[in-house]
Amino acid sequence: MIPTLGLIELLIILVVALLVLGPQQLVGVAQQLGRATKAVHKAWQDLKKDTGL
Repeated sequence: MIPTLGLIELLIILVVALLVLGPQQLVGVAQQLGRATKAVHKAWQDLKKDTGL
C-alpha cells in the first residue's frame, strides 16, 4: 500500500525546505520542479498520442 501525504506532512516538508534552502532558492526550485513536471506531462501526452493509448 502506498502511503499518502496529508496537509500536516506537506506543511512540515515545506517548512523544512524553507529553512534549508531559504526563500529565494525555494522559489527557484519550485519553478524548476514545475517546468520538469510540465515537460514530463507533455512527453507522456505525446507518447499516448503517438501510440494510440
